[in-house]
Amino acid sequence: MVNKKIILTGATGCVGVNFLKYLSERGIETTALVRPNSLRAETVRGIKNIKIIECDLSLLSVFESKERFDVFYHFGWEYTGKEFRNDSYRQNNNIAYTLDAVKLAANLGCKIFIGAGSQAEYGRVQDTITPETPTNPDNAYGAAKLCAYKMSQIYANALGMKHIWARIFSIYGPYDSAETLISKAITMILRHESPVLTEGEQQWDYLYGGDLARALYLIGEKGVSNSVYCIGSGQTRSIRDYMNILRDGIDPSVPLGFGKVPYSENQVMYLCADIDKLTKDTGFLPEVSFEEGIKRTIEWHRHRQNQN
Repeated sequence: MVNKKIILTGATGCVGVNFLKYLSERGIETTALVRPNSLRAETVRGIKNIKIIECDLSLLSVFESKERFDVFYHFGWEYTGKEFRNDSYRQNNNIAYTLDAVKLAANLGCKIFIGAGSQAEYGRVQDTITPETPTNPDNAYGAAKLCAYKMSQIYANALGMKHIWARIFSIYGPYDSAETLISKAITMILRHESPVLTEGEQQWDYLYGGDLARALYLIGEKGVSNSVYCIGSGQTRSIRDYMNILRDGIDPSVPLGFGKVPYSENQVMYLCADIDKLTKDTGFLPEVSFEEGIKRTIEWHRHRQNQN
């Protein structure tokens, strides 16, 4: 796939921005479809060598272009906030948008369609998750992702395209949503405020956004058709450990409020990606340790805070 033309949706989210920066740094010709009036559009416009076209997900079915592309990455997904995770009607719209993206990819001459899935497709699992782990989503978001995976695979195959599904686990880094655990904790500690947390016993798998971008690029270059890839670090640490490292990288004197928030009724206590298949097929291995990644992330947040 080296130096071939890429088009993608979901360009302004954490996944999309990190991926665009990775492609830009390598001079890969890329077009990003961006929702009109997106509040985060300026972040994408600041990336060199990226062509921006405004197009809402609901308009993918009527989008036209004479330009031809090789690979279509579909990261776009509406209603990702916690308050919408069990909104079945709204999540269902995303399935149709994914099929519209497959059709558009074929119309634009793409040979490969890559969709962004989620660990939510598996539901609660108490063991390391492989691509073959049975899927049993326990919310509408995960169920919609799972349905979008299978239906887009069937449709892409029927249209003669290679189909790959990337199930993304927990990521962190610059451009992440302000509502994630890590972003919230950094913001509060930079203000010398103590974040309120659970006991922090959960064993979690966090992957740096730059490593995620490289993994996504590699599955487009070397991934096997009709494969599912779990994308994570392949290692776990407790939330308590992650938070201590994060806090110590800013101000060791700020107390962490462990135990001030109870575990949720559906609290996932263990989440780890098995990346053996990803490594075997593409050669991907994480390069950025949490210690280094969180240092870069803190500096990004600090720079933004100083600008405001």
